[in-house]
Amino acid sequence: MKRALRAPTRDQRTEPGWSGWDAYAPFYDWENARTFGRRDVPFWRRLAAREAAPALELGCGTGRLLLPLARLGPPVVGIDRSAAMLARAHARLAKRPASARPALVRGDITALPFRDAVFGLVIAPYGMLQSLLNATDLNRTLREIARVLRRGGLVGIDLVPDLPAWNEYRRRVQLRGRAPGGGRITLIETVRQNRRRGLTIFDEEFVVRRGPLEDRRSFSLTFRTVEVGQMITRLSRIGLSAEAVFGDYRGGPIGAASEAWLLLARKK
Repeated sequence: MKRALRAPTRDQRTEPGWSGWDAYAPFYDWENARTFGRRDVPFWRRLAAREAAPALELGCGTGRLLLPLARLGPPVVGIDRSAAMLARAHARLAKRPASARPALVRGDITALPFRDAVFGLVIAPYGMLQSLLNATDLNRTLREIARVLRRGGLVGIDLVPDLPAWNEYRRRVQLRGRAPGGGRITLIETVRQNRRRGLTIFDEEFVVRRGPLEDRRSFSLTFRTVEVGQMITRLSRIGLSAEAVFGDYRGGPIGAASEAWLLLARKK
């Protein structure tokens, strides 16, 4: 894990998109509960129930979506590169009977470790594909999605809208609250934009205070803007046809105030 937040070096500005997620693991659920929460869960559950097929979640993290999806019945598999995130997913899913637990796989989504045509549904929620910071990795991942999908299978992609429009700021206190196990957590955040590369970088510093003790953990998360039209074009080139586009998790249209860019595409 990185030490205290400091001015980014050139190398830090070009770290791969998966960098930082191990360090984020102890704080992901805490922050998520106070910001994004569970508002996308009903959308993915409806989709999985409709398709009623073995499903794969890319970037499953701490298992936030896996458990609600697993309760529907069809087999569910989650894959993530971060061992620290997956450790928390294992702890969360351990409450279920062993026979009813989703499978967790540590792996690289640009080279999925699954057979061809094994899933009827693949989902990439919560801006997951935007952690792929170059076109090569994105195209590899999309080809892998097409490979593991059955004919007629569906892919669901959730993109964070218009990241370049986010304002830059430095060391802003974003959240405060009670820490798991006692004490207090403060999140201090810096947002930077790399306009040339279309990247938005979030420098995160979590300060945990328990009595006289203070622990500071700092890391960066980087996301790339991908427009819906660009994604549809990339998918069509590999035999995935756009079926629906939404601007929110209730199925509303895309507009200036969209909370998400949601794209569904089916394998021909």
